[in-house]
Amino acid sequence: MRRAPFAVMPLLAAAACTGLLAPAAPAADLAFTNQVVGTVGTTAGDTKTVFAAGGTIYTGGNNWGMSTSTNGGTSWTNYATTQGLGGNFVTSVFASGSNIYAATGFGSTGGLSVSNNGGTSWTIYASGLLGSSVYAEGSRILLGTATGFLISTDNGATWTTRTLANSGLVNNNILGVFSVGNTIYAATDSGLSISTNSGASWTNRTAANSGLVNNRMRGVYVLAGTIYASTRFGLSISTNNGETWTNYTAASGLGNNWVNGVSVVGGTIYAATSGGLSVLPDGGASWTNYTTANGLGSNNVQAVYADGTNVYAATGAGLSIAVVPAPGAVALLGVAGLAARRRRR
Repeated sequence: MRRAPFAVMPLLAAAACTGLLAPAAPAADLAFTNQVVGTVGTTAGDTKTVFAAGGTIYTGGNNWGMSTSTNGGTSWTNYATTQGLGGNFVTSVFASGSNIYAATGFGSTGGLSVSNNGGTSWTIYASGLLGSSVYAEGSRILLGTATGFLISTDNGATWTTRTLANSGLVNNNILGVFSVGNTIYAATDSGLSISTNSGASWTNRTAANSGLVNNRMRGVYVLAGTIYASTRFGLSISTNNGETWTNYTAASGLGNNWVNGVSVVGGTIYAATSGGLSVLPDGGASWTNYTTANGLGSNNVQAVYADGTNVYAATGAGLSIAVVPAPGAVALLGVAGLAARRRRR
């Protein structure tokens, strides 16, 4: 007796009903490849920061400077003080077009190194200050330091320093900076400061006045009106400008309470923790943790950046890169599984 042709559409309908075609967590099949980047000093591989834009990866680290790759990490161009950087300890990188921004500190001249020609030459600002974080938007540059928040609105020609004393910043030690339009954010050692007037005054969010999981912050990220606050004791998320928070800790699924940074794309949250990379899919109820068992160079993930195609994890032993599987590919796996079960009947 001849079998009826295998029917695809009924299977698709069945898969949809059983949830097999629901959007899959992009982290479901993350497999990392690790690279030891940097050639300067004895700490090559200890990667502190990562950013990607326009097909270029930017990364930097502990006493080895900064490196860029335009071919997905196959090869790298290295920058250090010998190429004009203000220091070899790079704590934060950002890029826009041909402009590259590198915050440097600890054992170097520190400050901010800026290249307006893709790294050919560099200009150093705030020399002598420990630069911790940098962000740029249009002609505005934000630099977090250990002694205050520096703001330039004219591409670095002039700078204004905001501190606890002169503007009400909650703490002078700035660990992370971000901006969206006229609103700027400063992650400090005593909570989150938010300003809508270039730092002339601040609204401060702390554990005491808003429910932030911890005041000892490590970074801040903002997307579509949602604030993601990384702290030394978990991750706090707010959808109402920091008035209230939803908090996540190791007890609720994070790889570690120490969260160094966050990246968000397509609703999926990537949290860099001292116990691996923790991922919460869009609409997901639980975290998935990735460690050296999944190819990370180290479980100490010090920064993360995701762009929807790749996930870049800066670890204590290298830069780890994973390709995000397409949701459709994961959905087809579900259909294939359903088909296999039907054929076995």
